[in-house]
Amino acid sequence: MKKLLLCLLFLFFQFLSFAQNPPLSENAAVSIFTCGRGNELYTTFGHTAIRIKDETNNLDVVYNYGAFDFRAPNFYLKFVKGDLQYFINATSYEDFIVEYYNENREVVEQTLNLSRVKKQELFEKLNASLFSEERNYTYKFIDKNCTTMVVDKVNETIGTDLIKKVDDKTISYRTLLYPFFENHFYYKLGINSIFGAKTDSKAEKLFLPVELMHSLDKAAVNGKPLVTKTEVIVKGSPLESGFSFVNSIYFIALLLLIIVLVNKRVVTFTYIFIIGLLGLFFCLVGLYSLHKELLWNYNALLFNPLFLILPFLSGKWFKNLILISTVMLLIYFGVMIGKPHFVLMLPFMFAHGFLLLRFLRDYKKVQKFD
Repeated sequence: MKKLLLCLLFLFFQFLSFAQNPPLSENAAVSIFTCGRGNELYTTFGHTAIRIKDETNNLDVVYNYGAFDFRAPNFYLKFVKGDLQYFINATSYEDFIVEYYNENREVVEQTLNLSRVKKQELFEKLNASLFSEERNYTYKFIDKNCTTMVVDKVNETIGTDLIKKVDDKTISYRTLLYPFFENHFYYKLGINSIFGAKTDSKAEKLFLPVELMHSLDKAAVNGKPLVTKTEVIVKGSPLESGFSFVNSIYFIALLLLIIVLVNKRVVTFTYIFIIGLLGLFFCLVGLYSLHKELLWNYNALLFNPLFLILPFLSGKWFKNLILISTVMLLIYFGVMIGKPHFVLMLPFMFAHGFLLLRFLRDYKKVQKFD
């Protein structure tokens, strides 16, 4: 750690004096780390980092574009809005690896076949980012994250879009992301509820760490493989996949069944009002947020904002809103066919459909006796 600090201080004063970075030796190596998934939400998709190693200069630094500050003012509001600032930092190889070792998360290293000139250029670009305004960037879930920043920096250094996505581009972003939440039901439900139409477009952008690892394996420079060596630095272990009834679709289905079967006005209308609030949030957050993934959220057809006023209506207004909501639910059902989260939303579709039909039946009973 002391060696790293001395090295970074040296680089910092080099920049202050407008001097060049220290030249890397012929033995210097550049590699990409692909880190496995973790249990926390922000570790769900893994991580990407760049390592610069030069034993001649006693240098072994890992550059990480995925750093952020939980203590930032209004952190969650900024995250939802899409103007949360991420930044690049540098740490020693030992400090970086020990974190993943302690968390039992896999780390795969791919050493790149770059000339000494290109290694030096990449080294200087990374340090320029570290000690300039480039240090901070506005995080975007698909368009700008720790993986895309590494891809852009390496491609910029090589001088061509050498690293391109090789995984399936015909599936949607939603389909691509869906398996990552296999052990986190409520993450899966929340993400697929708040994500809008953009995530149903074709997944053509290279933005996931594991996809970058696959793309590096297929890339070639001057007719030779870009990756000269692949090594598992930390073996890690798979995420726990034990079944939990509470953390499953069956628990949600049971809750909805209870709400339907209880058939108490206060219970039913409280649920409907809460669903309406969720729908209003889904509509408004797309306008508030800079995350394009939240725009045009058709889940508002299921979590219908019109439900907010339903408990306060009567007569024909009540009937008309029931009919409108039923049509919207049928449209939603049609939109959802073939979507990966169709089964995930099915209990809500059945419950809302049953409640709307019961509302209509009760209305006709009242009209019959009036």
